[in-house]
Amino acid sequence: MPHIVLAQAVVDARPAAAPASASAPSDAATPAATTASDKALPAVTVTAPGAGSATTADRYRARTSSITGSDDAPLRDTPASVTVMTSALIADQQAKRLSDVLRNDASVGNAYAPVGYYEDFTIRGFPIDLASAIKVNGMAASGEQQFGLENKERVEVLNGLAGIESGVVAPGGIVNFVTKRPENVQSVTVGTDSRGSTSAAVDLGRRFGQDNAFGFRVNAAQENTHSYVDGANGRRTFGSVALDWNLTPRASLQLDAEFQQLTQKSVSGYQLLGGTVVPSAASTSKLLGTQPWAKPTTTDALNLNGRFDYQFNDDWRAYVAVSRSRTMIDDNVAFAYGNSDGSSPYFFGTNGDFDVYDFRSPGEYRRNDEVRSALVGSVNTGPVRHDLSVGIDIQRRIVSMSTAVNDYVGSENIYGPDLTFDPSPNQAGPSYPQLDAWQYGVFATDKVSIGPHWQVLGGGREVFLRQRSWSDIDTAATHTDRTTFLPQLAVVYKPITPVSVYASYSRALSLGSQAPFRATNAYAFLPPLMSTQFEGGVKYDWREALSVGLSVFTINKPFEFAAPDDSAAGYTFVQHGTQRNTGVELNVSGRASRDLTLNGSLAAIRARASGTGTADYEGHQVINVPALRATIYGDYAVHPLPGLHLLGGVVFSGSKTANEEGTASVPAYFVFNVGARYETRIGGHRTTIRLAVDNLFNKYYWQDAGEQQGDAYLFLGAPRTARLSLTYDF
Repeated sequence: MPHIVLAQAVVDARPAAAPASASAPSDAATPAATTASDKALPAVTVTAPGAGSATTADRYRARTSSITGSDDAPLRDTPASVTVMTSALIADQQAKRLSDVLRNDASVGNAYAPVGYYEDFTIRGFPIDLASAIKVNGMAASGEQQFGLENKERVEVLNGLAGIESGVVAPGGIVNFVTKRPENVQSVTVGTDSRGSTSAAVDLGRRFGQDNAFGFRVNAAQENTHSYVDGANGRRTFGSVALDWNLTPRASLQLDAEFQQLTQKSVSGYQLLGGTVVPSAASTSKLLGTQPWAKPTTTDALNLNGRFDYQFNDDWRAYVAVSRSRTMIDDNVAFAYGNSDGSSPYFFGTNGDFDVYDFRSPGEYRRNDEVRSALVGSVNTGPVRHDLSVGIDIQRRIVSMSTAVNDYVGSENIYGPDLTFDPSPNQAGPSYPQLDAWQYGVFATDKVSIGPHWQVLGGGREVFLRQRSWSDIDTAATHTDRTTFLPQLAVVYKPITPVSVYASYSRALSLGSQAPFRATNAYAFLPPLMSTQFEGGVKYDWREALSVGLSVFTINKPFEFAAPDDSAAGYTFVQHGTQRNTGVELNVSGRASRDLTLNGSLAAIRARASGTGTADYEGHQVINVPALRATIYGDYAVHPLPGLHLLGGVVFSGSKTANEEGTASVPAYFVFNVGARYETRIGGHRTTIRLAVDNLFNKYYWQDAGEQQGDAYLFLGAPRTARLSLTYDF
């Protein structure tokens, strides 16, 4: 970070020539006997960020977020645990997938995130609902896609219940992408990695017209991925456009559109051997069940957003926002699952044998539509200030699927050679509707500020859920009609300006999970369920440079699981008993010293099921939730070498239970990451070179021991990978 020192200067008789940053006495205050030439200013030091860097304190630190439903709400005064990953952090880590970004939040874990397929996550130990927990600019998106990061300004995570913000949503929390807005920018980024992957991206934006009333920003990217899993290479094409138009001084319009196509073979996960043993020598590079006839999975995703804002006066404004998000997936995979010898039909055999299925599900269609209108303003009633928000929200979720091919074609072993089998002669059947859900919401909040120290937030959302679902093409629709009020209450106390202490209570409604195909009620959707959360915390901004947040919480929800019984299938997927997750979270971001910027997170969670009627599922940590997870990442400016920054950090995860009975677990692990950023000028243009080495010591570890529709899978973490990129502002 360069420092410019202005030496002592003599003030001449022209006041306009004085530096704007200097505090010089006025002419009236100057004694008549003192001339201008006799008065000298002290030395003034001006500190400026280096080329390509954000402000010193805020490179990894965000001061506001919009994930709680309020535009640019100060994080310090938000009575919730919110983590924000900035574009600077995303760029320095050279993140490629959402999981690369979310590893910076210790409360977030992978729940089913195979190479070549869309990713699923847990927040605070609860699996999120991809139908409702992923947002783009605050509007619901179809989560069954890998989101491009090239046009994202930041990624926000709300840990905990978000019923008043989102309506029907799973209890863990939500993830919100905030897109980059138009500005004068023109850059190109090229990159490669140690496996030969290549990528190129363009960022082009302009503001023009009277008072810069118009603006556009275009992001485009092309990537060819060489995966660490043999035979799972892929390619990605991404494009987006953002438009801003200030129609009048009071009215503005924003439009966003992004498209992405991803083509890549999807990688099957491992399973426990015999349902109780973690494979001891599984291969990171082996594509389980690889077959020459297996096609890659193709995902086409489109996300559209529009928003109109109108400012009535200084205190009141209104907006209308609309969005559509859709994904079309041709799901193809030679899928490794179970063991047909009968010893463990839903797990790999004790000797490593597994079955290979020819799975083809073309035309998987998912769509989220949303319309929201709100009136936002403030009024004063004596010494009390009310910040009010009231509005309506309509959401629709559509899922259509084909009758998939899912046929056994042969068996092999995880330690043995790859075998080739003939594909199934069957063809996928016609597409049929699987889900059609309407959600109508009316919401209102009132943040009451009582003097400089107290704030009380009260509000709620009345949700009307109308849902039809089909478990098969030949079955009649199952109807769900539910009307529920979702309250939220919070109190914030600010003893001094940089400190906020809060406590909150909230409830949320979420859709029931879908039963796995091995259950008696295969593919059936369980009814919606209620969750309750109590949370308290403290937030501190140290010297306006480093933000620290500590929160404690407890969340209760009905427990969903495949219950063993005497049915023909041996299991029925049910909601029975209670899952209670109790935890502590610590977050830190910002500048810890002149040269060191940090972003870190820690989460300790106790997750237990009780009252399930199945004793083996109780008394131990819930599957795939570590008792402790922590992450830290830093940027250190090397002043003897201007422009050079050393980067790096570590991710820790405690051991995780790998089956519902708690008899198997994957071990704890540390993963170390290092890197560097060098900022310079080439041909007079700002240039940034970044190097990132993930998993420096090539740690062998299981990053994911989660479930997908009731079946447990294990995924190995990526081996050591080096990435190199160059960004040139032309």
